[in-house]
Amino acid sequence: MRAVVQRVTRASVTVEHEIVGEIGNGLVILLGIARDDTRVDADYLADKIAALRIFDDRAGKMNLSVKEVDGSLLVVSQFTLYGTCGAD
Repeated sequence: MRAVVQRVTRASVTVEHEIVGEIGNGLVILLGIARDDTRVDADYLADKIAALRIFDDRAGKMNLSVKEVDGSLLVVSQFTLYGTCGAD
């Protein structure tokens, strides 16, 4: 399982000119899942992402998690995270 995480003030996903997902303050997660990934892997990654201290506290220091700022998550399937380029 692979994830690319980005802190955002707002984000949306559009499919065929229609917004299918939208959040305000929170995290966009591009998530690639492999055939051999398990529920244990998913739980581990979800816990790690939820605990990332990448939001500013009152002093302006990155010291708060998405849970602590009452942020949202927008998870987007991204199978290309497992893609390869060139010859193996």
